[in-house]
Amino acid sequence: MNILVCVKRVPATGGRVILTGDGRSIDDRFLSFTVSPHEECAVEEAVRLAEAGGGATAVLTLGPEAAADQLRDAMAIGIDRAIHLVTDGEDWDPMATAGAIVDAILAERAAGITYDLVLFGNEAADSGDYQVPIRVAAALGLPWLTGIKAIEVADGRVRARRDASGAWEVFEVPLPAVLSVREGLNRPRYPSIPGRLRAKKKEIAVVRPEPRPGGPAKIRLRVPDEEERRVEILGTGPDAAPAVVALLRDLGLVGR
Repeated sequence: MNILVCVKRVPATGGRVILTGDGRSIDDRFLSFTVSPHEECAVEEAVRLAEAGGGATAVLTLGPEAAADQLRDAMAIGIDRAIHLVTDGEDWDPMATAGAIVDAILAERAAGITYDLVLFGNEAADSGDYQVPIRVAAALGLPWLTGIKAIEVADGRVRARRDASGAWEVFEVPLPAVLSVREGLNRPRYPSIPGRLRAKKKEIAVVRPEPRPGGPAKIRLRVPDEEERRVEILGTGPDAAPAVVALLRDLGLVGR
């Protein structure tokens, strides 16, 4: 079974986001980058499925030159090969992104490489986009499932489950198929030092797609206002003890 995992380079969670002067992009000089937890689980699941049933795995991203780091992280975990759709660093809308991914999959198919399973994270960690996997599946004429948290593959079919308010919704579709998965599908492993050394030797196939016009246009970005926080010093040393007790009583945490 051949599996393709599509990932996106996003700012690491918890990083302070600062915009450029024109408000159209993120100043990344002081940011670190990663892929979303959903996509980490997708990479891990691809490796597990290949280890259990055999087959080959590939990882694909659309992004700037620096996104090669995220591809090598995936290969350090056990992904066999990588495809980098290199952009100039500008964000692509979901329509353009999905179109570039479809073109890459069709080019692979023309070269004799077909994928039984295409995995995505359920939504992008930075922008919240969730359209790309659905658009890719529709363009390729494949069945798709979203929000998946358990996967079983057997006899040319994939059986998948997703959470439904404390119960499970269970789906079964034929392969090939497109699935978008959620964090909690598995526990992703960390890249080992030997894995990172092996990943450095693996080749990344580079493609430079042209964006397709017609999708939504970005006008500017906005960072939400930070919540105001107030700090009150109750005292220093032993003199602070009565003030702390009084505060706890006011909050109802201790009896009077």
